[in-house]
Amino acid sequence: MSDTNCIFCKIIDGDIPSAKVYEDEHVYAFLDISQVTEGHTLIIPKRHEKDIFELTEETASNLYKAVPSVAKALNKTFSPEGLNILNNNKEIAGQSVFHYHLHLLPRYGKDDGFQASWADNSRDYDADKLSSMAENISSNLS
Repeated sequence: MSDTNCIFCKIIDGDIPSAKVYEDEHVYAFLDISQVTEGHTLIIPKRHEKDIFELTEETASNLYKAVPSVAKALNKTFSPEGLNILNNNKEIAGQSVFHYHLHLLPRYGKDDGFQASWADNSRDYDADKLSSMAENISSNLS
């Protein structure tokens, strides 16, 4: 199932060219045109699902089965010092293409073009608050 307005669906359908890295019945992986770091690869499900909140368990399973193979190929090809796997969901989180996707970003050092950092707010959360939050989250699992 594809969305005719989705750039990733157009890539899967061959309407827009891409540098394909991997493909199977359920998944398509290709080099990101921005190449934040050398080898920056996107892995997408062929089924159009907007974000993690729409992602089915079946789609997730098929997608994540491909991740280790692609990551190992990136490691063998580029010998990076590490690898970030990044996923943004909804505009506020930085999602710009609304077709679920993972970024595999080989890392070559602190100045390789990718910055990942966040605040440490641990002082605002004691054990009781964390326990209460965990219970609330658990009660909403489906």
